[in-house]
Amino acid sequence: MNDEKILAGRRVVVTRPARQAASLVARLEALGAEVVHAPAIRIEPPESWAPLDEVLARIDGYDWIVFTSVNGVEVFCERAGTMPALRYAAIGPATAEAIAERGVRAEVIPERSVAEALFEALSEHTNVKGETFLLPLAAIARETLPNLLRAAGATVDVVAVYRTLPATKEIARAVKLVREGSVDAVTFTSGSTVRAFFDGADEAVRAQTVSASIGPITSAALRAERVEPTIEAEHYTNEGLVDAIRGHFSKLAG
Repeated sequence: MNDEKILAGRRVVVTRPARQAASLVARLEALGAEVVHAPAIRIEPPESWAPLDEVLARIDGYDWIVFTSVNGVEVFCERAGTMPALRYAAIGPATAEAIAERGVRAEVIPERSVAEALFEALSEHTNVKGETFLLPLAAIARETLPNLLRAAGATVDVVAVYRTLPATKEIARAVKLVREGSVDAVTFTSGSTVRAFFDGADEAVRAQTVSASIGPITSAALRAERVEPTIEAEHYTNEGLVDAIRGHFSKLAG
């Protein structure tokens, strides 16, 4: 089989929200996959804008803004109207690109797109102790980065800028395909997509799901749902995930 079309005849479900799914879908389709885009979550505003508005009113009091998702960048900038003249850090290249598109540069981007690596990169780049950090996050997010920064002597404010809610109809459509045995892989790009997809799923669906994880944090969420990741990306990006999927099916093809 032509390696350029190694996924020909394969059906892959993409659970990433629409705003971040385009490049993943395009890369999979370029390899011949039939892609079913079934976003497991939808992005909604926070329950109240008041906490973010309060932060924006005193934004000059911060040294750094640290973004851990493209969603965070987009919602923050929409509400703020512009990107404040502060220092920026991004958890990965896609988030850094979203920052750059708004006219500022992320000084710190870790090699691995996880909170622990971002903390290490920040610590190497600046004296974290005594610095003030703003973290615009999802309403439910890991506490790892804020806790690490505070333990290192930083002042940290966390503000919810969006919520992730299950996209029930899309999940039901994808689960039906898995149950029918007509899906070769399901991609997962965050813990929230994992939890939404498997909420209420029976053991048969868990056993039948060939899961493709974007990285170790997402893989940990899969294991918490009693699903062992079949595929895990070495580089925690859409491109890295596609490379891992291609490698998996190349081996199966012999």
